[in-house]
Amino acid sequence: MDFLTDQDVQKDGYVVLDGLLTSQDCDELRQRMAEIVDQMDVPEHCRTTFTTYHDEQLKTQGNADYFITSGDKIRFFFEKGVFDDKGEFIVPKERSLNKVGHALHAYEPLYKKVTHSPKVQGIAKKLGLVHPVILQSMYIFKQPRIGGEVTPHQDATFLFTEPLDRVMGLWIALEDASVNNGCLWFIPGSHNSGISRRMVRTPKGTYPLTDFIGREKAYDEEKFVAAPVKKGGVVLIHGEVVHRSVENTSEDSRHVYAFHIMESHDTCWKLPLTFTYSINTHPRLNQYTEGFCCHKLT
Repeated sequence: MDFLTDQDVQKDGYVVLDGLLTSQDCDELRQRMAEIVDQMDVPEHCRTTFTTYHDEQLKTQGNADYFITSGDKIRFFFEKGVFDDKGEFIVPKERSLNKVGHALHAYEPLYKKVTHSPKVQGIAKKLGLVHPVILQSMYIFKQPRIGGEVTPHQDATFLFTEPLDRVMGLWIALEDASVNNGCLWFIPGSHNSGISRRMVRTPKGTYPLTDFIGREKAYDEEKFVAAPVKKGGVVLIHGEVVHRSVENTSEDSRHVYAFHIMESHDTCWKLPLTFTYSINTHPRLNQYTEGFCCHKLT
């Protein structure tokens, strides 16, 4: 990481760095998440399946208040096929989850420590960020055999800013992420072409609660390049680069802690309207931030 510059990310739209966390750091984050999941109590009507397919997104997350209002909370989102017709688990609950989000960085001390660590601050500095803030965070499980596909997308679809070039994802591997268990795949250079769709909130009282302006393009499969990363490594993801991950059909999980940083200096934050409540700890953001636990990266 000593040689990281903004140009490294600008070249392809992503960069893989080894050694952000130690093996012990990763194990501690996984153990804490196991404790959180063990205490999980999600009412039946809140058991939302997480998907990245366009139409299913509108039908599931787009109609789910549980998802819409998760920006300042720690909530649980599930894989397909883990409930019976009565909404009861048909797999062990620790194997049922797609992800947990979206405010681990705000309320979980261990995750907050990692998110605001000197190494992360160092990355932000090397990228030339003036007033970086944390927008959201999530723990992604990619369960063995049932971990679902994440279809091609751009993060700026959901985290829209003006100008666009203001959001960066940090995707930290808590286990080895390989081609076999569902590592990320990117189209290098695709961050130079803008975004193809943008999530917006529909008028009050209408359904679904969210919609998209535009639609995701059909991409040439041969243009995607795998980005495997070792345990403790991190992938920096430009907000406009096209990326995906395939289903995990292996016997190995692929746990990840991910969060997004936004440059707030001279940035107009256009609410993607996937969330509706905010806790602002950085007064400069009050005029344009809503729906996330936005924390200054200090």
